[in-house]
Amino acid sequence: MTRYAAPIRIIRRRALVLGSGVAGLTTALAMEGATVLTKTPLGAGGSSAWAQGGIAAAVDAEDDPRDHAADTIRVSAGLAVPDVVKVLTDEGPEAIDWLIDLGAEFDRTDGGDFLLGREAGHGRRRILHADGDATGVELMRALRGAAVARRDMEVADGVALDLLRSDGSVVGVLVEDAQGDRIAYLAPAVVMATGGIGHTFSRTTNPAAVSGDGVAMAARAGVALTDLEFVQFHPTALAVGADPMPLLTEALRGEGAILVDQNGHRYMADVHHHGELAPRDVVARATYRLLADGGTAYLDATEAVGEAFPERFPTVFNYARQYAYDPRVHRLPVSPAAHYHMGGIEVDDEGRSNRPGLWAVGEASSTGVHGANRLASNALLEGLVFGRRVASDIGRMATNLATEMTIELPAAALRRRMDTDATVLCHLRELMWSHVGVERNGTDLATARDRFDSVLSHAPSTRLRNLALVGRLVSEAALLRAESRGGHFRTDFPDHHREFEHRHPLVLPPENGARFGVKGDWLLVDEGADSDVAERV
Repeated sequence: MTRYAAPIRIIRRRALVLGSGVAGLTTALAMEGATVLTKTPLGAGGSSAWAQGGIAAAVDAEDDPRDHAADTIRVSAGLAVPDVVKVLTDEGPEAIDWLIDLGAEFDRTDGGDFLLGREAGHGRRRILHADGDATGVELMRALRGAAVARRDMEVADGVALDLLRSDGSVVGVLVEDAQGDRIAYLAPAVVMATGGIGHTFSRTTNPAAVSGDGVAMAARAGVALTDLEFVQFHPTALAVGADPMPLLTEALRGEGAILVDQNGHRYMADVHHHGELAPRDVVARATYRLLADGGTAYLDATEAVGEAFPERFPTVFNYARQYAYDPRVHRLPVSPAAHYHMGGIEVDDEGRSNRPGLWAVGEASSTGVHGANRLASNALLEGLVFGRRVASDIGRMATNLATEMTIELPAAALRRRMDTDATVLCHLRELMWSHVGVERNGTDLATARDRFDSVLSHAPSTRLRNLALVGRLVSEAALLRAESRGGHFRTDFPDHHREFEHRHPLVLPPENGARFGVKGDWLLVDEGADSDVAERV
């Protein structure tokens, strides 16, 4: 038996922000009348609150944004966009001031100056911290408090299913609420701030909500994506079998912690002249290779931090104690883990995508500021700087939507949402780790791409559909880049090649299948459409 999809209720808003992390809340707070759509409690479900390392910015009197920019570009393996990097580093100190005005408190010296740390790739100390290694928690406390206090700002719960399009523009998003009902949020401005793709990998430091949903929705809408092959694997996740894996902040190595093998040998000294403070991709690959060869990697901070652990790194200290380690006296077993995605929705320096009506910010976006390898502690700064720029751009450009239009979206978005098969989900995440992980090769990537394609043809749930599409896209992008650069390493093409010294955009044809007309407060199915929008019951 077949019936046409039921009418869908419309909610009209001025601007929609999908996601409630640092990037999403910054964007919403920097404009008037925003509606934040979140699938987790406000400010709690994404990666932002988990951030330990801090925020990099040239706030010291002896530092300079040009030096910060030079470090960012040097680490990027030739692919950072200099003009966008300049925006990030020039506007960084002002963004920090804005955050402090909202109530954020950073660690300071007895004299009141910022207590700045140093991390890999930075030529000097410029990392601001809060409560030692709880920077993300403090930022989200300040941003959430500011959001709750704003009377003109709305927070709505729901799972975003797909973007709504009309005449090539993004005009809203289809959402499933807690009762399982579909709602069409329409707005002239939609901001994707949904975070990265870390939880598509079986080893990750990212929470379960960070699963590439924004990238998948954008791909189905024909939005340009870029740099998808560049995934940053953090070198020091606590290897205790947890999912996600507890992060051991890079600030530990900045304070002198060392990496040793099972024999106590400091293996990074053999790999790079900066040792443990080499770029993240270098450290992650060295650790991965040690583990692949049957060894064990440990982070040893017993001398560098020792008895000061509970005060200086309380988050790491508590993680370790939870798994029966005392980092004051024990070395901590570590493994690389998927941590950050340099790729995403291709945007300009105002956060605009190639589709009118859609902006992207934070880890869901790809501004070009990170290139092939992100400089440590630039992620939170990117969300702050470009969130404010997106808000300003929308304030200048947003207009009202037409009262009558035809809306298109993938037909699969109309299916009843089904529970995700845990076995299939685990298989796909392990496939990402084993075939699209720290070390890659053409054979494994092609195998992964084909397996993801197979799952896409019959994915029963929104989560599997999104994960399989992200896996397929990242595999394809990694296959196309027949070289090694930054976070992308091919064992069959281990060197840089000049012909690949540019970014690789990827655009899929829009996935259609369902057409609706706007009639007052409802979307009504276009029964005359060529494609099948029926829902089987």
